[in-house]
Parts: sequence; C-alpha cells; structure tokens
Amino acid sequence: MTHTVWWPARRTSLWYAAAAALVLLPAVPATAAPAPVRAVCDSADPGDVHCLAQVRTDVHAGLGVRGPDARSAALAELPPGYGPSELRAAYHLPAEGGTGQTIAVVEAGDDPQAEADLAVYRTTFGLPPCTTANGCFRKANQRGDAAPLPPDLGWGVEAALDLDAASALCPSCHLLLVEADQAAGDTLAASVDTAAALGATEISNSYAASESNQNAAFAAHYTHPGVAVVASSGDAGYGIPSVPAAYQSVITAGGTTLTAEPGSARGWTESAWAGAGSGCSAWVDKPSWQHDPNCPGRMTSDVSMDADPETGLAVYTTDETGGQAAGWTVVGGTSASSPMLAAVIALAGHPGRFPDASRLYTAASGLTDVATGSNAAGMDCGGDYQCTAVPGYDGPTGNGTPLGLTAF
Repeated sequence: MTHTVWWPARRTSLWYAAAAALVLLPAVPATAAPAPVRAVCDSADPGDVHCLAQVRTDVHAGLGVRGPDARSAALAELPPGYGPSELRAAYHLPAEGGTGQTIAVVEAGDDPQAEADLAVYRTTFGLPPCTTANGCFRKANQRGDAAPLPPDLGWGVEAALDLDAASALCPSCHLLLVEADQAAGDTLAASVDTAAALGATEISNSYAASESNQNAAFAAHYTHPGVAVVASSGDAGYGIPSVPAAYQSVITAGGTTLTAEPGSARGWTESAWAGAGSGCSAWVDKPSWQHDPNCPGRMTSDVSMDADPETGLAVYTTDETGGQAAGWTVVGGTSASSPMLAAVIALAGHPGRFPDASRLYTAASGLTDVATGSNAAGMDCGGDYQCTAVPGYDGPTGNGTPLGLTAF
C-alpha cells in the first residue's frame, strides 16, 4: 500500500510552531545502547538557526598530534573515529584532486583556535599544511575582512568538524572559514554571499532552521553561478524540512550510519541514520528535476554521507564550550555529511555542474543506493519513502552515497 504523505501547502506560522515542537523530539537511537552524545548548539526555537554537530561525550582522547609524527611512541596510535583513509575507502575516493578548488565553511561566531587545531589534525593524518602563511587557509568575517572578527558563539566544535571533514577528503583544497556576526538567517546568508565573493568554489553550511515564511526570503543568497552550495538536512529525523537545505539551489546532504563490513565486496555497509533530516517543503516549489510521487514541494535530501555520531569522524578541537573536553573526540550529525559532500564535489573539480542538485538525480550509477534504515523519529510517515530508506530515492539518504567521482 502506498502512503501519500506531505505537508499541507502554505500553513500558518502558528501551525509551523506547533509542528516544529513535535519534530524537535530526540532522534530514535541507532542502536539499543547508543553512545552518549551532546548537540554542540542548543536546540533552537522554530525559525532560529543552530549548528548541527553532535559530539560523543564518552570519547576524550587527549591533546596534541598523534600518529607517526607524534612526539612519543605512546601517541603513535591514531585517534578514535574515522579518518581520511577510512572515508576514502568507504566512498571509493582518490587521495589526490581538488587543485584550484576552495571549500568555504560558514559558521556563526569566531573559532579563535581554528587554524591551530586544523594543523594538529592535518599533521596527525599526514596531510599537507594548510595555513594562512602558505595561502591555503583563510579566515574572514561576514564582510570578507580579516578583522574585526565576531565573538565566540560556541560553534568551535562545529568549525573544527567542518574544516577537518573537508580536509579529510580533499587535502589539496584551499579552506575558507567565514564567520557570521550572529547565528541568524540574515547574517549567515550574508556570509554565504561573502564566501562566493572571496572565491569559494564549494560552500558548506552545517546549520539549520525549520522552514517558514520568515526564512523563505533568504533563498537567493544561496544561489551563486559556478559555485556548489551544500547544506545539512538536519538532525531531528523526519518532519518539517530545514533551510537552507530545502532551497532549490542547494545540494542537500542527508545522513547514514557507515559501518565496516570486512569480507563484503565493498568492505562497508550503510543504512539511513535515525537522526537524518528529511521532509516535504510547504514553502519551496518542487524542482523540475525531482519526481518523487508523494511530495508536491521540494523534498529533502538529495544525497548522503556518514552522519551517525556512533560512526563519526575523528575531530581535533580545543574548544571547551559546554563542558567539552579539549582534544581529540568523535563528532557526527549531518554537519559531517555537508562538508564531506562539498569535498567530494571539489575533488571532482566541476562545481559548475551543481547550480542545484539535478545532476544527482540522473547519475544513479555513480552512487551507492542505501535501502535500509529509517528516520521516523518525531513524526511517523507510515513507512513511506519520505522517512524510510528504500531502493531508489528516499528522504533520509536521497539518491544514495558517493561511489567514486563519476556522479560528480
């Protein structure tokens, strides 16, 4: 039986507020005994913007460089969490590529230690230096200036995740950190414009607000010819879609649980992550290139990558906001899938192919279909593809995950 599920068009703001309260229920855990996690940014009221990083609170792996370049043999073991080699293997990605590409990550507030923390990550995993001095790294405020920078708003773990994830998959890419004055729709939208003006070829946005008539006006700021704009789908499971993810010009990154499976043909397996955002837009019209049957508006997501904190990425941060222990930890959320997807696009080197996500709807042979798992956390969609991973397109994982670069 087919379940037809969508949001009624153009509901009132009161309806959105009530529905959003339901959507923001905690996600169903990925396992019976999940690892404890903390959302880096506090849950926002409907319409407010918050980052989407989720950090493991049971992983405190110490300070400083690990691996072959560590200061002692006792630190030679790599930190917990997936690093570049695992992620490249899982998604069949080359170790080289991305020359001439600049990945921008847009954050709210300053991360004072961003460059220093990035250096520890890249040294640990044998990646080339990416610094202000060698021209690889640049930090700017939302007007594009090196100073003054905004205050620290507690997004340091988010910034570290975004920079480390982009580095992991595209170590030759330049990195641009644009810091908005506030965690607000207008300041973040202005920062996306600034990232494009400063030469970004891919822009990753690991933050979200529940869509409404108030934030529909920011869509134009996420459209830049020749630049691939990527956004996280959200971490609250199925429900009201997030923006900027629901804008027509944005490539929306959903989330999976990525698990090693030795002996299988791929060596890895993926299922829909229980927290991955998906939903049917009531404010954004359906793009001409999207043809799923039960949603008359824009449906999220488009494509996906690892996002489950249980199978999260190794991240180095000295930010201690919210009681976070400084040093190595494991971080997930669709905040991880967005910068990784931006890095895959950068590796392929054709951001002009992505004025929107349309290419990913005609390139199934270059993607790994994800057909298990569900994100029916706060609102059940009756097993429909909007909240359940099925063969072909579905909301939590989109058209699948990268299988090399042929789709990009």
